[in-house]
Amino acid sequence: MNSNLLLFDGVCNLCNGVVQFVIRHDPAGRFRFAALQSDAGQTLLQQFGLSTTQFDSFVYVRDGRFYTESTAALRVARDMGGAMSLLWGLMIVPRFIRDAVYRLVARNRYRVFGKQDACMIPTPELKSRFL
Repeated sequence: MNSNLLLFDGVCNLCNGVVQFVIRHDPAGRFRFAALQSDAGQTLLQQFGLSTTQFDSFVYVRDGRFYTESTAALRVARDMGGAMSLLWGLMIVPRFIRDAVYRLVARNRYRVFGKQDACMIPTPELKSRFL
């Protein structure tokens, strides 16, 4: 159940855009999704000992392990395959630098990309991919 699961800020326009991008480039449906604010998201955050009130990072769960910030983003890119997997090469950049850039974007995401009043509701076709 927790393989290739992306937990994201459900009200963030940037985060929703990332989810839509992954869906478009994952025709096999390997990735599943849950908003951090959802019951499923909150349960998983608690299970992994992560904050249930701070949504500054998406969380990638794969094979029972979780990843956050730049490592999560790069692992998702790698697991998407194709040209996106080339981004995995950025893992050579020290984590403190990668995460500093990630946090800068995360801190400004609402101001730059906007925010929704409520979490996105998946279409009936995509509902099975959301927890």
